[in-house]
Amino acid sequence: MYVEERMYTMVIGKAAEYFRLYEEFGMKPQLRHLPHMVGYYLTEMGPQNLVVHLWAYDDLNQRDRCRAALAADPEWQAYVPKIRPLMITQETRVMKCAPFFVERLKKMLAAA
Repeated sequence: MYVEERMYTMVIGKAAEYFRLYEEFGMKPQLRHLPHMVGYYLTEMGPQNLVVHLWAYDDLNQRDRCRAALAADPEWQAYVPKIRPLMITQETRVMKCAPFFVERLKKMLAAA
């Protein structure tokens, strides 16, 4: 399994607006296409104004298919221009689960 970590540095003071727009316009299409939201966070300590969200995939082919379907979704396409002015930078990491963690992650995702 793989977990994708996306980190957005937000314009100072704009995280609440980002979350509002995401909840209203972005979450529905994203959850329609991406299989497993592992978490969605705002930093409390450390680098400030950093939104971090995590997504799990069975493999990288599934990730490619899901991301392509999301990018093609008209609802998602209408949402993205709403949030871009709130963001300064974006970083993405894709991490492979440690062998001993795969089953634990699967159980966590099944419980959600």
